[in-house]
Amino acid sequence: MTEPFEMDVDSTETVAERRDEVVARVRDHAGQIARELARLQGGDYGQRTFGTDDGEWTVKYEAGDLQYLRFDGGRGETYVVSTKRQPEPEALAAALADYDAFVASYNRYVASLDGVLDDVSADFPAVESTDAVVSERDRILERVREATDRMAHELSRYEGGDYGTFSTRVSGTRWELKWDGDGASYLRVGGEGGVYLLSQYEPPSARDVRELAGEFAAFVEAFNAHVDGLESDLSHVSL
Repeated sequence: MTEPFEMDVDSTETVAERRDEVVARVRDHAGQIARELARLQGGDYGQRTFGTDDGEWTVKYEAGDLQYLRFDGGRGETYVVSTKRQPEPEALAAALADYDAFVASYNRYVASLDGVLDDVSADFPAVESTDAVVSERDRILERVREATDRMAHELSRYEGGDYGTFSTRVSGTRWELKWDGDGASYLRVGGEGGVYLLSQYEPPSARDVRELAGEFAAFVEAFNAHVDGLESDLSHVSL
């Protein structure tokens, strides 16, 4: 009687090599489907499922490359192609018996899209230019910038510092001017989360300019009143 540890162990090398060869061919073939789906769906990532009489096939792609091809025949899922592990030979064989049906399902899907854009017109209305609105917005903001830079200069002279803020209320809304150096850094209306009528970044919308520009004169008047108050305070100082 032969002892168990003296028995020959059959090699799986031949089966594994054949399995790897088949999977590589499927990867190349299904990879074409993945690339076509990526082109069609217009994204770097995505997946689509195709039904057959015997189950469902799911193609997942990333940056146009096949990530996995999964077959679900109702008795469990088989990852025919994946980036993690190779399928079991028996499961692979069972899935590939339905592979031609999967390709036929994909082809029917593509054929169903034939002519879908034929009646779509590519003649669109002319796009109106924003040049006039932007030009007027920039003109108004330039005037605001000139005034706030002058205010910043006066504040810097009086306060004796390189930066600071001046705030007041106009019609119940907080206006805040911040200066940095000898010019305005920003003019914000409405406190934290408010509208930056002036800033170092992007300009406000034309609607915001329309709404706030009319109140800017009152802000300047409030500033002037503030300066007059400072002069009044100093007029009572004697040496």
